[in-house]
Amino acid sequence: VQLVESGGGLVVAGDSLTLACAASGRTFGSIAMGWFRQAPGKVREFVAAISWSGISTYYADSVKGRVIISRDNAKNTVWLQMNSLKPEDTAVYYCAGEPYNYYDPKTYKHWGQGTQVTVSS
Repeated sequence: VQLVESGGGLVVAGDSLTLACAASGRTFGSIAMGWFRQAPGKVREFVAAISWSGISTYYADSVKGRVIISRDNAKNTVWLQMNSLKPEDTAVYYCAGEPYNYYDPKTYKHWGQGTQVTVSS
């Protein structure tokens, strides 16, 4: 599975942004997907994840209530809708797939190249 993120950019605090992750490969519909982020000088951290069916979703406490993860298996795409963005949300956001543990980036088999999100105050 190859993953390509899009939708990053420069926004002002309080704005919304939706990231997309387009996947290639016939197995997309059978694997869980996740979003992570990494700010300069910090470790890569979990943001959100979604089961293969889309029924179950999981969020980091830092984004819960502001972020929605969703997917469309017919379009081979997963989205991350981010609302009420804060300067501390500034990071490179990565899409990842096929984990053993939703929260642990080391267990994900596939990764995208990332998309930069910058939130100015």
